[in-house]
Amino acid sequence: MDFNALYHANFKLLDDAVSDWSTLVDHLVDLKKDAEDGLHKVALKADWVGVNAQVSKQFIGKTAGEFGDAHTQATTIRNILRDTRNELKAFHQQLTGAVARGEQKNLTVINSGDGKFTVMSSTRPDWSSDPSGKTGGADQKDVDALRDEIQGILSRATESDNSAKTVLMALVDQARMGFSDARYEDRDAAATAVKEADEMAALAKKDPDDLSVKDFDRLNAGLKKYHDDPLFSERFAKDLGPEKTLSFWANVSDSQVSPDINRERREQLGDLQKNLSLTLASASRSDTADMTEWKRHMVDISGQDVGGKRGGIFGYQVMSNLMRVGDYDDDFMKQYGKSLMEKERQLTHDGDHTAWQRMGFSPYLNRMKGGDSGFDPLSGYLQGLSHNPGAATDFFNDDFIPKDGDHKKAVSNFKYLFEDREWPHESNNDLSRGESDDGRNNLAAALEAATTGHPAGEIPTQDTAPHSKEQAALFNAIVSSVGDDPERLTEHGFMSDSMGQMAAEYLPDINRATTDVSRDSDDWKQIEKLYPIAGADAGVHHRDVSKFLFAVGQNPTGYAAVEVGQQAYMSKLMEYHLDPDLPADERFSQDQETTVKYIAQRSGEVSGVLGLGRQEEIAKPAGDSDHDYDYSVSQRKNLISGGVGTVVGVGTSFIATPWVGAAVGGGAGTATSAVLEYIYKDAEGHALEKAADEMGSRWQAGLEKNNEYVALGAQEAAKRYHLANADDIGTWSREGARQGYINANDILQGQAPGSRTTS
Repeated sequence: MDFNALYHANFKLLDDAVSDWSTLVDHLVDLKKDAEDGLHKVALKADWVGVNAQVSKQFIGKTAGEFGDAHTQATTIRNILRDTRNELKAFHQQLTGAVARGEQKNLTVINSGDGKFTVMSSTRPDWSSDPSGKTGGADQKDVDALRDEIQGILSRATESDNSAKTVLMALVDQARMGFSDARYEDRDAAATAVKEADEMAALAKKDPDDLSVKDFDRLNAGLKKYHDDPLFSERFAKDLGPEKTLSFWANVSDSQVSPDINRERREQLGDLQKNLSLTLASASRSDTADMTEWKRHMVDISGQDVGGKRGGIFGYQVMSNLMRVGDYDDDFMKQYGKSLMEKERQLTHDGDHTAWQRMGFSPYLNRMKGGDSGFDPLSGYLQGLSHNPGAATDFFNDDFIPKDGDHKKAVSNFKYLFEDREWPHESNNDLSRGESDDGRNNLAAALEAATTGHPAGEIPTQDTAPHSKEQAALFNAIVSSVGDDPERLTEHGFMSDSMGQMAAEYLPDINRATTDVSRDSDDWKQIEKLYPIAGADAGVHHRDVSKFLFAVGQNPTGYAAVEVGQQAYMSKLMEYHLDPDLPADERFSQDQETTVKYIAQRSGEVSGVLGLGRQEEIAKPAGDSDHDYDYSVSQRKNLISGGVGTVVGVGTSFIATPWVGAAVGGGAGTATSAVLEYIYKDAEGHALEKAADEMGSRWQAGLEKNNEYVALGAQEAAKRYHLANADDIGTWSREGARQGYINANDILQGQAPGSRTTS
């Protein structure tokens, strides 16, 4: 800090800046509220179709969110400027006070240029003859003391000014377009985050022989505290650099290289992996030039030996294990995945051989508790994709083997991984748990994200966009693949939880397929009215859908996802189509009975196929029991916000997916709430199992139960509109549901649907 600048400081411009930013913050509060209430909420309630459904609604949601980020960034900038101004004013007062006190001791402070200063004594020559040295003058001790005091003030002012500059530049660099959501209450909090990042990076850069257990604990604690802090994350990743990032984890996770840490902190290695992963994921979303180069360079070096002390480990094997948690930047995930699959193709000779097989003395690169060894980089990368829907969709639709030479058709990453790949034998990193299926399980989770547009394991929200053409095409490929060979799923039943959630979010497409109406016919227009879809139609085929659902139904979690979803969808369809105010040109049929029976029959078929899958599993010697299925059904209640009737929306948009946020339409008192309440109650009381015991047939019991659910949904919808013929509607729905359930059995046996009308 320049002495003259601080001593003669004029704070008006800084005061004006703080005032202007405060005014902007106040205005942005109003704009943020207007954007959320007047833009976003209105958009959510609109019935979007076509391109608007896929693009406009999502764009409006993101735009509204930018106002919130703008408010956050403006508030943070205002806070930093205000804190810095207040500190500089205090330093200015301290400096002028020190100079004034010096003058009282006949000391003069002179600006010597280049920001420097000199303290001089202004005593008369005859004072120096006074033996006491106190005759109104100042000795060298006073000169040195004033000099040190002023230098201390200038040093603190310099630190204040520099730290403000550092964090302000870091903030504005965070987002290349739009605004950063980094939030800091004051300048010190932001400056501390940057300082901590430098210290944590210095620890991670240490030679593994010099990294103590105390260092490990300090690093783990720091990353845990700051991994979501944008300034910390970006600074840490930049300071550490791609090479050191890879070599650090390769060494610290290797018991042969870091024996003390692996012996004394073995249980905490998973926490460090998680915290490091979250930190790097946060950093990857920064738009600074440094992070752009970091990501490019990481992709470039991942195919090389990481430089760990033992060597022999590719960068992919390390970095993929640092992708298991956190939301990484989409573009980075796409480029990394493309590069990884090029290496996969090279090592497997176009998929002819197994690669990435861990040998006995190889290190465990994944330390997440109960996970695989981490030696196969596809496992960690796929787990990362399960949190990153956009990158996942692109990845699976990309070519593994392009159409060239001997390949008449391209082989997609999906086909290669789901159908063709020879997966390496994997052990669990906790040896007592034996073999690991994490690789394929992570594949299923990544496919769930890729087809649904939201992270795996979550329920879509009102902001989840309708299915895109690419998402729908991938779902079609999955259903077709399982339809061709159901064992691709039944031999790996643990994948069915994700497959079930996918199917639950494509029920309009699935119900369309059960109609067997040609998409090229005039009748198809009526099917589109019966099952409207806001986004792209997956175009799945009836035969494939039946085999797919039969396979999914052999897993309790997969069964529960589709069965609960189908009953919710059916009841909401009844409400939609029985509405007397529905315009005539939007009706499937002007005849109420035809509409009710048609909906009920297709719904009955879906439930029937699932029921047969359930029956197939229970009949196996070591199969799951009815209790397992009932428990999974009851757990859907907890997954969808802990209540009933909270999974569907309103208007045309609800039919795009039956799994929409609780805030829209589906509350207590609707047909959906009544049906789901009944289903959950039956599951908790094991009603189907008891009915099967009484009837002597699980299939017959399932048919009767499904009839109850469908009839309840139809009758509750009729009551909502005070329709006089509610009893007739209940009868029609039972007849349709029964026929659909019977059709399910016939279709799976290769018979034409409708060939039987009695069970």
